[in-house]
Amino acid sequence: MTDAYRWRLEDASGQALTDRPEHSVPFPTQADAEAWFAESWEDLAGAGVAQVSLLCEAEVVYGPMPLSAE
Repeated sequence: MTDAYRWRLEDASGQALTDRPEHSVPFPTQADAEAWFAESWEDLAGAGVAQVSLLCEAEVVYGPMPLSAE
């Protein structure tokens, strides 16, 4: 079994935004997930995502990471 990485998109209170299609997009590697995020974070922030966490299966790799410049 291979690991699947995904981003948990969250609002400012830390609640997962499960209604977003990006919420469950799996990536085969951490590098793939991070490359997607590098290209997408500004769009996510503009769409109301306040923070994200990277998960590998059910384990948090890192996060939450705020998307604001503050």
